[in-house]
Amino acid sequence: MSAQAVRIAIFASGSGTNAGKIMEHFSGHKRIEVALVLSNRKDAYVLKRASDHGVETRVFNREEFQGDALSILLKEKGITHLVLAGFLWLMPSQLIKQFDNHIINIHPSLLPDFGGKGMYGMNVHQAVKHSGKNETGITIHLVNEQYDKGKILYQAKCKVLENDTAEQIAEKVHELEYQYFSEIIESWCLNEKIS
Repeated sequence: MSAQAVRIAIFASGSGTNAGKIMEHFSGHKRIEVALVLSNRKDAYVLKRASDHGVETRVFNREEFQGDALSILLKEKGITHLVLAGFLWLMPSQLIKQFDNHIINIHPSLLPDFGGKGMYGMNVHQAVKHSGKNETGITIHLVNEQYDKGKILYQAKCKVLENDTAEQIAEKVHELEYQYFSEIIESWCLNEKIS
């Protein structure tokens, strides 16, 4: 990889289905490498996925996250971009400053609807179901110091039918995540126009 190469660190808290798709997408990419997967849970299945892809992993605690440890590690590893893929903690201000406009997240609704603290996973899909809205989707956005308030880069929509369960809504949203997240990350990393 050249000195100008993009080196991504993925933050994830759970099973890592999106992280797995991202690692697959960038496997063998000429300019973008997933160099590190970090998790706040030592039992997170995403660590196994990363290991299967030959990607280095690190587990951290709240103190390391809030302090300088991760900041130093990311610098040492030459990380240029951070991707949040099912990561539930609010990013600390020092990482937001260090990676200004270089942190991206995916949210399983059409923000600003159904965003904010506590709105993740099935909580979001149940809220969509209870709202009676006839569409939902994904929002890919930059990360700032507030949950789900960063600049929106891309949204994709799907229909919500009257008899859809929250689980069926989740399946539709997952399909959109798998379809678009890696592509948008690639365009964003390479400074290409996102449309």
